[in-house]
Amino acid sequence: MELEPVIRDDWYVVGSTEACREAPLRTRLLGTEIVVSGSDPVSARTASGRKLPVRTRYGCVWVSLGAPETEPPAIPEADEDDRRHVLCGAVGLRASGLRIIENFLDMAHFPFVHTDILGAEPHTEVLHYTTEIRRDVDEVWATNCRFFQPQAALSAKSGIETQYQYRVATPHVTMLYKTCPNAANRWDVICLFVQPLDPDRCRAHPVMFLIDDASRLTDLVAFQQVIFLQDRIILENQRPVLLPLEPRAEIPTRADSSSVAYRRWLKEKGVRYGTTIG
Repeated sequence: MELEPVIRDDWYVVGSTEACREAPLRTRLLGTEIVVSGSDPVSARTASGRKLPVRTRYGCVWVSLGAPETEPPAIPEADEDDRRHVLCGAVGLRASGLRIIENFLDMAHFPFVHTDILGAEPHTEVLHYTTEIRRDVDEVWATNCRFFQPQAALSAKSGIETQYQYRVATPHVTMLYKTCPNAANRWDVICLFVQPLDPDRCRAHPVMFLIDDASRLTDLVAFQQVIFLQDRIILENQRPVLLPLEPRAEIPTRADSSSVAYRRWLKEKGVRYGTTIG
């Protein structure tokens, strides 16, 4: 399959730097078998031996099949000394990587899929929020998001109305900035780096930058994995498996404003891989 430039020339997380240090990592990216090895420096190549661009950021290895004109997305919070840097492993899914990003942006499912954690009845309404495509940085943002959450984070002691901001930096990279229970004037940052294996299969790499000195690392990882595994049940049963971009293929509601903006942005960029128009 010939890849469109916007997908071919992008950066993708394929694993942790720690995993590549221990042994060569053999994995798949956009239908191509690749091998990543070493630690200083890390190298990447296709199974046929072609060298690939590679970077290490945020404890992860980023690889491109093309010729990127930019670096992997900047996350300034990752450089703050008092934040916990938590890699949450990787989860394989039988779904388009674009479906995974879109699900990450959706608040309406919180009370029904993440019951008593990220949502609960009767608090089911998604209040009005703002979405925009920021042309100066070519990113999708959703701001002024609010949702009542019984346990917004592992460190939360009770239910709170959680403030959210969503940022989609590339078609397969998104970040969530949310109320930090331990620092009222700062955000916890939860990133989702999606590795598309094929149009209908992917691996998701959640990474968090948190203000939380008390929780054990294993508990932080387990908390995030519980949430993601709850999502996987829904994601793997969505039909079509690929993300529809045709007009009126799926009927949005007011709560889907971020999804509408994301799909419009993908169409503008000419993304086909992982979509029903691929």
